[in-house]
Amino acid sequence: MPNEIQSSNDRKYDLEERTARFGERVIDFAKTLQRNAINVPLISQVARAATSVGANYMEADGAESKNDFRHKIALCKKESKESRHWLRMIAKANPDKVDECRKLWQEANEFALIFSAIIRSKKNDQ
Repeated sequence: MPNEIQSSNDRKYDLEERTARFGERVIDFAKTLQRNAINVPLISQVARAATSVGANYMEADGAESKNDFRHKIALCKKESKESRHWLRMIAKANPDKVDECRKLWQEANEFALIFSAIIRSKKNDQ
């Protein structure tokens, strides 16, 4: 895995690693949820959104232009916000998982704020 020798403090600021770990944490969390008619679609949605944050960040890192970069970062923000939504729905459907959802929701919220700041800073670069 990349950046394996970095200190845990450095890793917090490595968005590639941080977004990948978020996706992994959501996958691990999803595996703990009971499979029923309500949870199955929620699990699918949150897994898609949460793992897309990192995938879109990787695409942004390899962007072909400033516009392409801004577009990919905007997708990161969108998927972060969508992750928050699905985590909220999972918490409602699974009251025993509220604390775990809250932690994941907070990480998704931090991503949304980070990507919003990146978008704002790139608009100022024009």
